[in-house]
Amino acid sequence: MRKVAWLVVVILLLTGTSVFAADTLKIGFVDLVKALNESEAGKKAKADLELLIKSKQGTIDEKGKAIEKGKNDLEKQASVLSGDARKSKEEELERLIREYQRLVSDSQSEVKKKESELTGEILKEIRTIVQKIGQDEAYTLILENAEGQILYSLKESDLTDSVIKKHNESKAKSKK
Repeated sequence: MRKVAWLVVVILLLTGTSVFAADTLKIGFVDLVKALNESEAGKKAKADLELLIKSKQGTIDEKGKAIEKGKNDLEKQASVLSGDARKSKEEELERLIREYQRLVSDSQSEVKKKESELTGEILKEIRTIVQKIGQDEAYTLILENAEGQILYSLKESDLTDSVIKKHNESKAKSKK
């Protein structure tokens, strides 16, 4: 996908004078990660996600402590327990470990799902704003600056702050 975008840029630059004789080539870029993290909705989503993670981590920690307590009890009582009692305690400990692993896995899945829900909608809104900026301000091309893909550009080409501002404004209007 990125290669296609860069190929389009190169083609536009090479054929720009004939294809866009009347228009000037106008290219901008947006850092979607920054827009997501610095928008008000993004900050709220991040805070909500952190609350979910903390609550899940508390439950996981409790189970982990119960497993540690079970291990310690088994070690202390190992010499005085009968074979059947020891086997029963070991099976109980193994069951607790499986429950713990399942809890961790389920918690991770739930956090990922919640993150996708929260960020997916915001990114969709941001992309809509980027498209509107592109149309309203007659941009030929707007790229995503993911992970420093753009090595150099003029500061004026960075539309990220404008996108964040417009997204915050649209959210403020929708609340009224």
